[in-house]
Amino acid sequence: MTKADYIPELSEVRMERRAPEAPFRLETEDHVYVHGCLRQVEAAFGLDAFPGVPFDAISGRALIQRFIVWWRTLEPETPQQAEAHAQLPGAIRLLDTVSAFLEERARRG
Repeated sequence: MTKADYIPELSEVRMERRAPEAPFRLETEDHVYVHGCLRQVEAAFGLDAFPGVPFDAISGRALIQRFIVWWRTLEPETPQQAEAHAQLPGAIRLLDTVSAFLEERARRG
């Protein structure tokens, strides 16, 4: 179900570092997509990523880091798991795009 020996790639480390320490403030459609991805992976794999923490309070950095680790370590065994796992790259790219936008906006500040 999970791979034990995961070593992050440099691009993954950069994505995590670029992500905000505060929660992401996403547009409605993006919020629904990313929140749905989180809950779908949790349900399919029997996980609870952020126990007791509402989605809107999860650090952006922690969220993208969790998605990256899941993408690289979870090994789907059922169709539901495969479907949930397949959503992770899109959510990671979306969050990284938002992070890059926030970073650029802060530079122009």
